[in-house]
Amino acid sequence: MIRRLGAGLAVLWAAATASYLALLLAPGDTVDVLVGEGPDTPQIRAAIVREWGLDRPGIVQYLAYLWRLLHGDLGRSYQSQRGVGEILATQVGPTVQLTLAAAAAGVTLAGLIAVVTAGRGRAARAAVSAAELVAVSVPPFLIGIVLLAVFSFTLGWFPVSGAAGPAALVLPALTLGLPIAGVLGQVLRGGLERALEQPFALTARARGLTERALVTRHALRHALIPAVTLAGWFTGSLLGGAVITEVLFGRPGLGRVAVDAVTGRDMPVVMAVVLLSACVYVVISTLLDLAYRAIDPQTRS
Repeated sequence: MIRRLGAGLAVLWAAATASYLALLLAPGDTVDVLVGEGPDTPQIRAAIVREWGLDRPGIVQYLAYLWRLLHGDLGRSYQSQRGVGEILATQVGPTVQLTLAAAAAGVTLAGLIAVVTAGRGRAARAAVSAAELVAVSVPPFLIGIVLLAVFSFTLGWFPVSGAAGPAALVLPALTLGLPIAGVLGQVLRGGLERALEQPFALTARARGLTERALVTRHALRHALIPAVTLAGWFTGSLLGGAVITEVLFGRPGLGRVAVDAVTGRDMPVVMAVVLLSACVYVVISTLLDLAYRAIDPQTRS
């Protein structure tokens, strides 16, 4: 765990350094880049020079930037005249809500599909595999458009946009969750079928254990390791997909903040979103290490 913590800190340092270099390498003067499309006054320019230490040597500027990050200071948006931390704090709730709902939908669907279809006939597996392939291959924004067309515009079951109430969360969560279910379903089913061929499965059958009990009590645990490994992948999928999904469904959140920051050239906010994404990856990777040890006791040694 100490090694993992050190590696995680190295990743965060690399992300912070990369975002700082992106700021320096952006075309034009650094002050112009930080001002972006916001109000441009001598007072604002003086505040930028003072805050970022642009009148000092480059290495001092870089170390001062890292020092501010260590103290939780993400800088200031000179377009909205607000602290970047305040901007992210007001929008992180809807994004967390959406990603958790999407992850729950994807994992639940994948588990149900894998348990029901593992070891079944070739026709049933082929049909499910085709559906999984479609879910994985179709871009999330197209899935969202289809869901809107069917369940919002035609049937009127769910609202078209906004984040008012649980009903407004269903379609965005499915938009992000269906591709996850497609991949995890294939991996879980393959793991279950390999586990059902192991000697412990033969012993359990000889003792009179039903096939359903064998799958849910024993084989599923063995199939979870490769599925847990994919957690890092679908974390990135959720973070990237949330940007498009929040805009498509008119939801607040970090995705909309990121889009507005990029289109408005609000560099401090863009840099903060990059750092936040890296932090999420580090946390997920650490939790995966703990999950491996909980699922498979052999990894503890």
